[in-house]
Amino acid sequence: MTDIVTIKDLRKAYKGGFEALKGVNLGIRSGEILALLGPNGAGKTTLISTICGITTATSGTVSVGGHDIVRDFRAARKMIGLVPQEINLEPFERVINTVRFSRGLFGKSSDDAAIEKVLRQLSLWDKKDAQIRELSGGMKRRVLIAKALAHDPRVLFLDEPTAGVDVELRKDMWKVVAGLKAEGVTIILTTHYIEEAEAIADRVGIIAGGELLLVEDKDKLMQRMGQKELEVQLTAKIDTVPDSLQSDALRLSDDGMALIYTYDTRAERTGITKLLSEVAAAGLTLRDVVTRQSSLEDIFVNFVKEDAA
Repeated sequence: MTDIVTIKDLRKAYKGGFEALKGVNLGIRSGEILALLGPNGAGKTTLISTICGITTATSGTVSVGGHDIVRDFRAARKMIGLVPQEINLEPFERVINTVRFSRGLFGKSSDDAAIEKVLRQLSLWDKKDAQIRELSGGMKRRVLIAKALAHDPRVLFLDEPTAGVDVELRKDMWKVVAGLKAEGVTIILTTHYIEEAEAIADRVGIIAGGELLLVEDKDKLMQRMGQKELEVQLTAKIDTVPDSLQSDALRLSDDGMALIYTYDTRAERTGITKLLSEVAAAGLTLRDVVTRQSSLEDIFVNFVKEDAA
């Protein structure tokens, strides 16, 4: 799969010496969904703003579809759609006119069929004549996406697209993003909702302190860094782990009613059979056994902690 966005040694420093980006290198594949995760101030928005030409880099290069964002700004920018964090829309304008105006800003000729397609795609067609001020917060976010798609971009940046949106509407937005991907649009999103990345991303990038710490296929990342836990639930409370069961991989639950064993799914032997035998030998009676997989959030938190150490 070819890269549609290429970032090489991108740096952004401000007066006073603060470095928002520290030599970021990244290739974004055509047609993929890439989720950028990172704490506040990590550099996510600065990276997007630089690619979109809103912020000027101190050094480094970025190309979109082979067009350098500085030397060939207009051609590069025409390929990009941006959905910002802030909802900044003219409250008394009608939805359809807002989207039409956005298309015209990029020099695209009037095309009512194209506008209708975008509005229908985002379930906004029945709201086309409504004023922006009449819409819910979730609908306003959809209008932002419609504006970003009005000029048929091939790369769409979503900066915290579901911030402040309820869970049900967030899942609806995930379906919209999946539909855009199916049409060949490359999507880069920043998010604080780890489940968002876990649900829809093909690859995950972790950024902190202006540095891109890791970029990897989501499934491979979870397989490589994820761990599984076996919770051995007991019929009676215990105060401590018996001496015969002492292990770095085993801990007692807070309520004393379960032993929690952490193991690597990639290992040749997990040690589960041995553990269960030793639990029985220690005179403990099992009530139930439950397993759970580490989430992307667990991996992210642990990774950032390790980098900060």
